[in-house]
Formats: sequence, structure tokens, C-alpha cells
Amino acid sequence: MVPAVLLKILADDFLCSMPDATLLDRQAFLEYSAKPVIISNLQAYEVNIRLMGDFAIIHARTSYTTGDGADSGGRYTDVWARRNGKWLAVSAHVTRK
Repeated sequence: MVPAVLLKILADDFLCSMPDATLLDRQAFLEYSAKPVIISNLQAYEVNIRLMGDFAIIHARTSYTTGDGADSGGRYTDVWARRNGKWLAVSAHVTRK
């Protein structure tokens, strides 16, 4: 099941660069997000939010536990745009170690 919040916050032209170098459009990302979660204890830290008028860029480090119990982590960068008075995610980039 697609998390309902994603339907509200993703722009129609949203794109996400995945750790395996694939580029997902909004529909593909929604389908990916509907799959069962195989990680736990997800935490974001070192969050840095930069507001630039009608754009915002968010950088953060993540840590989590994999399905086989190993500690792991990565980073993400999200780009948001204010469109018609509403903030929408327009781009994301995810890395994992």
C-alpha cells in the first residue's frame, strides 16, 4: 500500500535517483514505496535544510538495521519547490553504504 502522505507531497514531475543508479519517476517511486519495508530503526540525523526562496534543499545522514540484522546507513538529498503556495518534493537522491 502506498503511504498516503506520498500522494500529497510528491510533485507530478518528481524524480528519485536510487542507490543502484536507477531513476524513478513519481509513479515508479510510488510503486517502490508500496513494497514491504525490510529495514527497521530508521533514523535521520545531521539534517541540513537550506531555504532558497521557493526552493528548499535537505541533506541528511541515515542509519537503520537491515532485514538480516546488520547496521547500515546512507545519505539523502531532497529538493522541494513551492508551487501555487504548496511545498512539494520534486527530486530525491538516496545513497546507501
